[in-house]
Amino acid sequence: MTRGPTLPAHRLPSLPRPLDAFNAAPIDEAHALLLYCLHSLRWSRRITDHRPYPDLDALLAAADEAAYDLSPGDLSEALAGESLPELPEGTYSAAHMALSAAHAAYEARFGHTFVIYLGDVHPDETLDRILEAIRSRLTNDPEEERVVAAEELRRLARNRLAVSLGGAGLHPSAAPPRGTTGPNAPAVGR
Repeated sequence: MTRGPTLPAHRLPSLPRPLDAFNAAPIDEAHALLLYCLHSLRWSRRITDHRPYPDLDALLAAADEAAYDLSPGDLSEALAGESLPELPEGTYSAAHMALSAAHAAYEARFGHTFVIYLGDVHPDETLDRILEAIRSRLTNDPEEERVVAAEELRRLARNRLAVSLGGAGLHPSAAPPRGTTGPNAPAVGR
């Protein structure tokens, strides 16, 4: 069977990639996105000031480096912007009570919200992983826990940034910062 002549390939107009939009965004918009990812003004400024980024990997590397350089004050600022991870729908009330009690003990010991990156955790295991981590980390001394919390914040920020800019293969279950409506919602008023 003979086919007719082939038509030239139809090309769609090139749409801007999320990273291109981030690179070109006004400073206040870039800061808003970054503050959603990690509520640290210094971290946000540092990443914004080094735009443009050639690719997502370069941006994520810069975000990691800036997170490693957080001062104790920057870390406190970032921790103040966090909230507990959301539990899966249908979690029974006793579980919420157990989590609230564990979190209260953690906050009383360390003076800040418990943070954990849950990107590799199946939703059915979320509650168990959170409770296990809180109980385990309650045995840390305050300085050791600040190091662990800083690493969890770095992982949360990296995931939020990658998801916000269209990164594939990342899990959006990370806890949203306080004042947001869901894991991918932009921070409100920040």
